[in-house]
Amino acid sequence: MQTAGQSVLEAFFMFWATLWALIFGFTLSGAVQAFVSRHEMQKAMGDHRAATVVRTGFLGAASSSCSYAATALAKSLFQRGADFTTAMVFMVASTNLVVELGIVLWLLIGWQFALAEFVGGAIMIALFVLIAPRVFPAAELAQARERLNARASVKGRAAGSDEGEWHGVSLWQRLRSKAGWADAAGYAVSDVSMLRRELLIGYLVAGILAVAVPASAYSVVFFSGHGFWTDLENVIVGPFVAFISFVCSIGNVPLAAALFKGGLSFGGTVAFVFADLIALPLVIIYGKFYGRRIAARIFFAFWAVMSVSGLIVDLLFRALGIPAPDRPTEIARTSFEWNYTTWLNIIAIAVGAVVYWLYRNRERFGGMEKYAKDPVCGMQVERAHAPAIHTHAGAPITSARTGVTKNSSTIPENTSTSRLPSPCHRAPVLRSRRQTVAKSPLAYRKKIPVWRPAPGRTRCAV
Repeated sequence: MQTAGQSVLEAFFMFWATLWALIFGFTLSGAVQAFVSRHEMQKAMGDHRAATVVRTGFLGAASSSCSYAATALAKSLFQRGADFTTAMVFMVASTNLVVELGIVLWLLIGWQFALAEFVGGAIMIALFVLIAPRVFPAAELAQARERLNARASVKGRAAGSDEGEWHGVSLWQRLRSKAGWADAAGYAVSDVSMLRRELLIGYLVAGILAVAVPASAYSVVFFSGHGFWTDLENVIVGPFVAFISFVCSIGNVPLAAALFKGGLSFGGTVAFVFADLIALPLVIIYGKFYGRRIAARIFFAFWAVMSVSGLIVDLLFRALGIPAPDRPTEIARTSFEWNYTTWLNIIAIAVGAVVYWLYRNRERFGGMEKYAKDPVCGMQVERAHAPAIHTHAGAPITSARTGVTKNSSTIPENTSTSRLPSPCHRAPVLRSRRQTVAKSPLAYRKKIPVWRPAPGRTRCAV
C-alpha cells in the first residue's frame, strides 16, 4: 500500500508540474480550432510540394495536440481534396510540433527533449514526405477517398460542404467575436474531456513506473552498453512500447519521463514521444477510415520514420556537442513549493476558470450555432461535418462517432443511429433483440461477440 500511495503521489506532482502548460496549451489550441476554418486549411494542402509541406507544418503546430482530433481532421481534409501526404504531415505536426508538448517535455525531463521534439519532428516530416509516394499507391488512395465521399453522401451532405465556416469574415473580426471565443472555450473543454482518460492513465502509469519498477527490470527490455546497437534497439523498441501502451497525445510524455528514468536511451525516448500516432486505438481508426491495407502502410511507415528520426536526433546532438540530459532520480518533487510553477499554476487555473465560464455560457454569447457536443465522448463537432447524426423523437443528435449503442446512458432508448466509422468509434457494433454487443478487434474476423460494459460505463476512444 505504501508503494501504491507513493506512485499516486508521484503521478499527482508530475501533473502539478505541468498543469499550467496543459491549460495554456489547450486554450491556445481551442482558439486556433475556432478561428481557423477547415476550408482555409484545405486550400493550403492541395499538394505535397516543399512550400505546401512547410505551410501545413505550421498549421498543424498551431492546432489541437489531441491525437484523435488530429486524426479526424486529417481524414476530413483528405476527403475534401487535400493531398494525402500533406494531410498526414498535418497530423504529425499537430501532435509532435505543438508548444504545450515541448513545454511539458522541458519541465519533466529537460530542455534537450523539447529541442529534440521540434528538430526531430521536422526530420520525421521530411522523411515521410520522401517515402510516402512510394509507400501509398495513388489508386488505393483514390479508392479510399471515394469510400469516404460515398459515406458523406449517405449522410446527405456533399464532401465539399462548407456549412458553418467563417465566410467573408476577417481574422480580426473573428477574434473580436464573443461567440467565437465561446466556441474556442468549447473546443478547449472538449479537448480536455476527450483526453482525460489518456492523461489520467499516462500520469498514473508514469508514477507506477517511477516508483514501483526497479531499474533492473528495464535492462531486460532496453539494451545497454553495446554502442550503436543499443541506440538502434532502443529507437525500434520505443515506438513499439507506445503502440502497446494505448496512451497517446500529450498523455505519453509523463510515461516517456518514467521510461527515460528507467534506462531508455535519449533517442529511444524521443522516438517513443513521436509514436503517439501509432497507439493501437488509432491504428484501428486508420483501418476504418482508409481501409486495412492503407492502415498497415501508415503504421509501418510511421514506425520507420519515428525510429529513424529518433536515431538521427540522438546522433546529431552528439555530433553538435549538445549534452545529453541527466537521468532524473525523481521526475517531480513530491511536495508543494512557492516557486514559479506554483505561481504559473495559479494564473493558469484562473484562466481555466474563465474558459470554463465561457464554455458554460456559450449559448448566451451566441456560441454553438455551428457546433454540437457528442453526448457520449464530449467531443465538440461542427454540425456541417459531423461523422454521424442520430435522431430521437424527430430531433437530431449530433455525434462525433457512429455505432452509438442504445444501452448508453446518454442516448435515449428509441434513438435511431447510423453506422459510419468515426474517430470515437472503437469497434464494430452488433445488434440483437435483447442485448447490444460489441466485437473486440481480435474477434472481428471470427464474429465472436464480446459483451460490452454495463450502461453508464461506456467510454469513448476520443
